[in-house]
Amino acid sequence: MADTRKPLLGQVVLITGAGSGIGAAGALELQRRGATVVLLDCDSDTLAATAATLGGDVFTVQVDVTSLPQCEAAVAATLARHGRIDVVWANAGMASFGPLAHTDPEAWKRCIDVNVMGVFNTVRSALPAVLAQRGFVAVTASVSSFAHPPLMSAYAASKAAAEAMCNSWRIELAGHGVGVGAIHAHWVTTPLVTEGALHPAFARLRLAMPALLNRETPAAAAAVMIADGIQRRRSRIWVPGWVRVMHALRALLHTRPAERELLRAAPEMEALYLQGLAREGAQASSFGPREFERERERERQREFEPGQVRQPS
Repeated sequence: MADTRKPLLGQVVLITGAGSGIGAAGALELQRRGATVVLLDCDSDTLAATAATLGGDVFTVQVDVTSLPQCEAAVAATLARHGRIDVVWANAGMASFGPLAHTDPEAWKRCIDVNVMGVFNTVRSALPAVLAQRGFVAVTASVSSFAHPPLMSAYAASKAAAEAMCNSWRIELAGHGVGVGAIHAHWVTTPLVTEGALHPAFARLRLAMPALLNRETPAAAAAVMIADGIQRRRSRIWVPGWVRVMHALRALLHTRPAERELLRAAPEMEALYLQGLAREGAQASSFGPREFERERERERQREFEPGQVRQPS
């Protein structure tokens, strides 16, 4: 239940990756608690759909978080519209998939660019406004920040970096009255997880995990936990709550006994990946479906950039 006292009333919350998943669900929950939400996403269609769900005159900006100028422009537009930013939630993210020897290098790099540089660009752009409000920075860091699955090295590395940035920023910004919270979410029912299930190797990864570690949290339930954490300025936001135990025991997660089932699964996962690679190619096997389409669009745009010579087909 939303807090009827609406403690977030009047606060402006800027959210990236707000077109779907926990970003969209979180925007709805934060709005219910009285916040004025600003939605940023790279996908104009999902952005418009989420804004329509929230109703009212919700401010949206289409932005690619890998571009610092675009993030700065989005912040400037938000300030022109609302005059303040109290909370910035760097939530935009993606995953790439595949074994080191075969994964598409561009997919690996794109994952780092979105999940690491995208967080930096978002927070750096919004920080002056957040400092002025002695506000709060939230970053979606994932359980993969400390539990690193095979064939997902880029995602694990990027989320470990996100957690590390939060730890550093929490200390340096404390004296300025700004709080920083890392969101450690386990499996949440979002398009990212749903797309993953379409990949046989990813499905095999899930089978290698104990039943407890395979349970998914509905996006709406995750949004309540995240909104609670933002509202209370928590330094760690657990989704669900038992993730705090995993975090406390993180040193044990990559010992030989803990990795036994993953070690057994890894060769089969690689074989399944290679089957898809032979059918679909490296990019389609390494990107999820939505990000694969976005990459194709980025390639089309690069093909016609000024100064570029179109190669004959």
